Amino acid sequence: MELKHKDESSFLTAYNQSDYDRPSLAADMVAFTIISKETKDYRKLPEKAFSLLLIKRGEHPYMNFWALPGGFVRTGETVEATAYRELEEEAGVTDICLSQIHCFSEPKRDPRGWIVSCSFMALAEEEQYHLNPGDDAVDAKWFNITYDLIDTKTEEIANKQVIKKQYQLQLCHLDLTLSALIEVSIDLSSKRHKITYDIRKTEGIAFDHAKIIAYAISQLRENLNTSMLAFELLPDYFTLTDLQQVYETVLGEELITANFRRKIADYVVETEKRVEGQGHRPSKLYQRNVEKRM
Repeated sequence: MELKHKDESSFLTAYNQSDYDRPSLAADMVAFTIISKETKDYRKLPEKAFSLLLIKRGEHPYMNFWALPGGFVRTGETVEATAYRELEEEAGVTDICLSQIHCFSEPKRDPRGWIVSCSFMALAEEEQYHLNPGDDAVDAKWFNITYDLIDTKTEEIANKQVIKKQYQLQLCHLDLTLSALIEVSIDLSSKRHKITYDIRKTEGIAFDHAKIIAYAISQLRENLNTSMLAFELLPDYFTLTDLQQVYETVLGEELITANFRRKIADYVVETEKRVEGQGHRPSKLYQRNVEKRM
């Protein structure tokens, strides 16, 4: 085969990017925290709420809908830099560690055109977030999350098994409730294991962000027991009860205390500090054992 260009320099000189269809590129951030809800009964521990940061859109499309913080990648900017910049511009959040979770590239996911979203997850204790909406956001709020499995069906299709699970996503802030019905299809065959997420119904959530949220929750729950992610939702010093509450709040289930403490024993270090303001036997405070990795 005869080459059209003898060297790379001549090839690049003749190369024209406009000859190829290209999507726009954006970054969207799924920022989670655990919010404490004080009780009037001093004998009870504060309730914990698994919460998500959303911004209210101030322009079309989806004006006045709630969405994940995010925006378009600027010329010369990395996707990671966009994520940090947009989180600060739209919600006033800085000094947060982000990790990429997935790339959403369906051509019709955005009514403005073909826009690919690289999604990132941020985990931090509540005190690190100081919301200050700006840019094209008219408001920013924390929404308490419930994400519950409500139905499971198994089908045999062309010698393969397909498991379809339906989840109800609900996001609540005071008297404001957003919701979505998410179907997760697990395609099982001898050679592959494919999982897809589809929005069957959504109310008040912009774009396909309900799908991104569902995906992020699933990833967090799946990885919580095999990573150090839970510690990112806690201050430097915490009680073992605090740690267990983080797991229970994210997973949406109660854990057996004795089993949980055996499991995490090697990943925490007891300190000489104790909780201030408690009774005659204040709880011990612990730190993460930075030398251990789950």
